[in-house]
Amino acid sequence: MTFIETIADFFEKLGNVFSSFSLSDALDILLVTFLIYGAIKLLRDTRAIQLVKGIVLIGIIYLVIIALDMNASQYIFQSIFSNIVLVLLILFQPEIRHAFESLGRSNITKKIPLIGANNIVHDKESIEKMIGEVIKAAEEMSAKKVGALIAFERGTLLGEIAQNGTQLDAIISRQLLENIFYPKSPLHDGAIVVRGDRVVSAGCILPLTSNPELSTELGTRHRAEIGLSEESDALILVVSEETGAVSYAIRGELYRDVTMENLENVLTQKLSENTKQDTGLIAKLRGILSGLKSDGKDVG
Repeated sequence: MTFIETIADFFEKLGNVFSSFSLSDALDILLVTFLIYGAIKLLRDTRAIQLVKGIVLIGIIYLVIIALDMNASQYIFQSIFSNIVLVLLILFQPEIRHAFESLGRSNITKKIPLIGANNIVHDKESIEKMIGEVIKAAEEMSAKKVGALIAFERGTLLGEIAQNGTQLDAIISRQLLENIFYPKSPLHDGAIVVRGDRVVSAGCILPLTSNPELSTELGTRHRAEIGLSEESDALILVVSEETGAVSYAIRGELYRDVTMENLENVLTQKLSENTKQDTGLIAKLRGILSGLKSDGKDVG
C-alpha cells in the first residue's frame, strides 16, 4: 500500500467515525471527561494522592513478581487484587464521601428540595443583628483572651453535631456568648452550633482534622475548626485562648489573625445567602405594632 493510499484509508476511516457520531456519543465523551477531571481534582486537593502513589508502586512490584515467576508472592497479590474494588472503597472512603458531599452542595443540587436539606430562609434583619452581636462578643473575648468555638450552619445541616451537646435554642446575644465561653462555665470547652440567629446547642464536640501538614502550633480548637470545615460547608469561628487572635475556617481553609472588619464582611457574605428582606405583611404588622407602642409611650 502506497503512502497516498494509506492517507486515503485513514481519512476514510475517520469519515466513517464521524458519520456514525451521534449526540449520545458527544454526551458520553463529555461525561467521561468530567469524571476524569473530577477524579484528578479530588486527588490533587486531598491526601489521596499519596495512596495513589502507593498503589502504583504495588502494581510495579506485582509486575516484577510476574516477570520473575514468584508463585507464592503471586498468590498473595492475586488474593488482594481479587477484592480490589472493596479495598479501594475502604482506602478512599473519606475522599468518596467528600466528593458526594461536594456534589450535594453544588448550585444545581441546591435547587432540588430534599428532606434534610437546609432550605430554611432566614430573615435578613435578624441575621445582620446576629452578626453584630457575634462581632461584639468576639472583640470582647479576644481582648480578654477567652477561648471560643462557634460553628455557623449553612447548607449542610449540623444536626448530628448539635445533638452531642446541650440543647439551648436561644437567640444570640453578646451576653449569651460571653456567658457560654466564660472559663468557669461547664459549656466553655465545646463548640456552639448556630442556625440562623439562634444558638441551637452548646458544648458540642467537633471532628478533628487529620491533616498532617498543619502547623504544630495549632491547638485542639483550631483542629476542630478545620475538621468540621472539611466535612461540611459550615463557617467556623475561633478565638484563641492563648493569644486572643481570631480566625475562621471554611471549606478546609484556615484564615488566621483576621480583623473584626474582615470577620464581619465574611460573616455577612457567607451567612446572608439564605436570607430574605422582610417586606411583606409581617413587616407591615411590625410597623403598625411599633407605631402603637410609640403612641403608648407618648401618651404615658
